[in-house]
Amino acid sequence: MKVLVTGVAGFIGHFVARTLCERGDEVVGIDNLNDYYDVGLKKARLDNLKGLSNFKFVNLDIADRSSIDELFTGHSFQRIVHLAAQAGVRYSLENPHAYVDSNLVGFLNLLEAARQASIEHFVYASSSSVYGANESMPFSTLDNVDHPISLYAATKKSNELMAHSYSHLYQMPTTGLRYFTVYGPWGRPDMSPFLFAQAILSGEPIKVFNHGKHRRDFTYIDDIVAGTILCLDNIPSGNREWSGLAPDPSSSRAPWRVYNIGNSKPVELLRYIELMEQAFGKTTEKVLLPLQPGDVEHTYADVSELQRDLGYAPQVSIEEGLQRFADWYRDYFQV
Repeated sequence: MKVLVTGVAGFIGHFVARTLCERGDEVVGIDNLNDYYDVGLKKARLDNLKGLSNFKFVNLDIADRSSIDELFTGHSFQRIVHLAAQAGVRYSLENPHAYVDSNLVGFLNLLEAARQASIEHFVYASSSSVYGANESMPFSTLDNVDHPISLYAATKKSNELMAHSYSHLYQMPTTGLRYFTVYGPWGRPDMSPFLFAQAILSGEPIKVFNHGKHRRDFTYIDDIVAGTILCLDNIPSGNREWSGLAPDPSSSRAPWRVYNIGNSKPVELLRYIELMEQAFGKTTEKVLLPLQPGDVEHTYADVSELQRDLGYAPQVSIEEGLQRFADWYRDYFQV
């Protein structure tokens, strides 16, 4: 297939692009290489892809409608994996307009281009943050997600609604993927593995929010990529049993679907830090702090629908995943 991967210099994007190329697909990757975090890391990820003959990179901002139109004029894509977005829950409190530009305007630009190009399947990143104020565990795609507690989460919920309207109006198959706390080698510097690794190795205190009591469904990057490509390869059709009298929030009469992709084994933050310390062979002080605004207290993915429909099965334990991250971190930063 010829696949467009947006956000290709990002953590998930560069792994998805590489996996698609290695199995023989042709991939065009786009990214605007913004400075939300270290551009050097983004360029290093791209360096991992540049030697692949079936990969092409285009520096492009998805919020630029004319550039998106020009891209689709020059290429005949069959499918799209849309991962580009302004990431980060906490940053959305500081710079909300960046989320509207990328996550709403950029998303619409791609949806409309995909419609006009008759794309076979539009797969996009949603987020576990859409569960917001929900307290029922584990989080299920059958749950109501109408109470986001950050603007980032609100934009991701909006993406699911926008995709549904296109699936309904134009019969364009779309699948939204609610990712749960992705970690692993080549990850984002603003995420906990990087922050904790820096503190542990430098002997600085670790800021432990919610007094270390909240749990996260940490999901290793390989499992995220496997689930993403499973979904890309399986185009949704309308749910014939769907009823507006008792609507299923995860499906539709239209060719639209949302899935959770997680490990389904939440880990308490203090235990996670303990495993990080073991992986690096050092310990450090912990400073216990209250929960930050916009943060969800616990995440726990119900992945039963993805397992039932597509055979998804996460493989990497938190112990193994954190050791792989630590080994990569030492090598990359020459620690």
